[in-house]
Amino acid sequence: MILPGTGRGTAEGGGGAPASRVPPSVERARKLRRQMSYPEVLLWQRLRGSPMGVKFRRQHPVGPDYSVDFYCASARLAVEVDGEIHAAKGAPAYDARRDVYLRSRGLTVVHIPASEVLRDAGAAAEAIVALASTPLHHRPAADGPPPRAGEDQE
Repeated sequence: MILPGTGRGTAEGGGGAPASRVPPSVERARKLRRQMSYPEVLLWQRLRGSPMGVKFRRQHPVGPDYSVDFYCASARLAVEVDGEIHAAKGAPAYDARRDVYLRSRGLTVVHIPASEVLRDAGAAAEAIVALASTPLHHRPAADGPPPRAGEDQE
């Protein structure tokens, strides 16, 4: 039961967690979701709904300082749509620092020019889904040849 004046489920409380308890990185990601660029929107329309069983998140916070345009947790894949803002003063250095940080966390980082998304958003989405759904290292078939000498063996 919700008691009157507690703020839960009412306009005064908003029904959510208090703003002071939400990490700044999450607030920033929420803001970015509301302000997505047109190429990001086009790509999100094709990536949402788990195409080929691959789930993506948009404007996903990674660490305290960064958010990636799209993220696939199962593939540990971060996708960045690079538009004109990425050529602005200071942006290339920021992007490089972010990429180093993301890779240090074990993520694969892929950059897609916004112009490619605008040219053919479907093809861009298909390429991203294919990358996320195809692991780089395959387990050898049980009846196949043994691994070559020097290759990791499990």
